[in-house]
Amino acid sequence: MNALPPAGQTDPLASFAALRTPEGAALLAEVRDHDPAQELATATRLRRTHPAALVSAALGQARLRQRAVAKFGAEDAYRMFFTPHGVEQATRTSVAGYRAERFAELGVRSVADLCCGIGGDAIALARAGISVLAVDRDPLTAQVARANAEALGLQDLVEVRCADVVETDTSPYDAVFVDPARRGGRGGRGRIFDPEAYSPPLSWATGAALKAPRAALKIAPGVPHEAIEPQAEAEWISDGGDVKEAVLWFGAGFTPGAFRATLLPSRTALVSDGPLPAPPVGPVGRYLYEPDGAVIRAHLVADIVERCEGRLIDETIAYVTSDRPYESDATTAYEITDQMPFNMKKLKALLRQRQVGVLTVKKRGSAVEPEELRRKMKLQGPHAATVFLTRVAGAPTMLIGQPVKRA
Repeated sequence: MNALPPAGQTDPLASFAALRTPEGAALLAEVRDHDPAQELATATRLRRTHPAALVSAALGQARLRQRAVAKFGAEDAYRMFFTPHGVEQATRTSVAGYRAERFAELGVRSVADLCCGIGGDAIALARAGISVLAVDRDPLTAQVARANAEALGLQDLVEVRCADVVETDTSPYDAVFVDPARRGGRGGRGRIFDPEAYSPPLSWATGAALKAPRAALKIAPGVPHEAIEPQAEAEWISDGGDVKEAVLWFGAGFTPGAFRATLLPSRTALVSDGPLPAPPVGPVGRYLYEPDGAVIRAHLVADIVERCEGRLIDETIAYVTSDRPYESDATTAYEITDQMPFNMKKLKALLRQRQVGVLTVKKRGSAVEPEELRRKMKLQGPHAATVFLTRVAGAPTMLIGQPVKRA
């Protein structure tokens, strides 16, 4: 059995090794569904029969697994191992699987996964039939990635190496995938917005990508478009309406300078070979369309405007309006019943008249907080409505309507 550190000391590698012993595995199974609110009582009980350090490590891992279910699903999450940073940074399974399939569809059979973290992307690549070299310079993270490949039966396809990615030879591989660390500060939880402050910097990652036959760089979705290399196809990915990441694709099979918005789980995609012209601006029509965040990040709102034969309500606001119904996974549609200048009293009177008891508040271009507005409305009644706090032709405006039910 691996020795645990003395009481009062922590050795992350020793604690992790202890979790992989028969005693550690049994303890993890026992605390799988424990209630974090009852953790002190649970820890006190378990320390009567297990070393205190092992109990602490098991409870910590149980908390991480519970958090990881949202990204990996219960079946995988409760077999895998995590670090706090790894849970935070790991790619959601649906997104990683989509990316892996893009590689596989182009005939990629081997990938060097640089900055592999706890192995989420390596797992998705392996499940797509791709052999993976997974590299991370942190010893504990590399151990966790290796354990995860073994736990999911993928060890024959995933080689994990603890090394500095900048010293890793990727020439034997069909493609390179780089996921630079984008968090820093205390506990590694603060977001980094400067791509050159990534670890490794985006410029190094781009250089590595350009040397490979094919490559993908995972970056923050808020990356400025001017920071994107012209050789890259830039893709923004959302899952269930939430923007998860941006990916820069390089090499054969990708279109340099193209912009793509991909919406999961439907895999609806909007693609442009380059920047689109500014869309027209005009009055609010019968329908209002709220583009998916990936469409907005990819600067493809003009595509939606053209498809629905519409216009923007303001040149700086990503709300599209049209006089005809339009249905797409790339937008949420609303039928607008009222438009008025911003005025809390008039809105309150209108909602009281309509007997609105449930109010959804959406805003773009307004400083008003939705919770503050709902509190002031003192809602009562059986009906529901949606209010948009926004600008129309530069003027603060309130639009009231209802979601359009899809056919």
